[in-house]
Amino acid sequence: MMKKIVCLAAASALMAMGSAFAQGTADKDRDVSKDNRDIRQDKKDLRRDRKDVREDRRDVRQDKAELRKDQRELRREVKEGDKAGAAAERREVARDKADLRRDEKDVRRDRKDVRTDKRDLRKDRRERNADKQG
Repeated sequence: MMKKIVCLAAASALMAMGSAFAQGTADKDRDVSKDNRDIRQDKKDLRRDRKDVREDRRDVRQDKAELRKDQRELRREVKEGDKAGAAAERREVARDKADLRRDEKDVRRDRKDVRTDKRDLRKDRRERNADKQG
């Protein structure tokens, strides 16, 4: 009888240890899985922000070309003595300069987002590697 009780106690202890071990590793696997999801999301954000930077740089180049064109037209209007045409060109130049400033600001903001996403990606990779080792 005593032997049966000892065997039963040993079996329950082994089951308790096994379930505790399984729960511990399952949590660790969930942490690594969450870290991998964070890394994928950070990579996606990084790609999106890099695309935004490329598009904004293209906009800046186009704005600079428009500005040069309008300045040429302004010089031509002034040279010809057309005051109304020169005033209209001055307004266009002012509009183009404002648009250029907005686009340059947007480039700076997007580049900041890229730096932030890179930092997040490095942090998530460090955390994932620490979870795998520890």
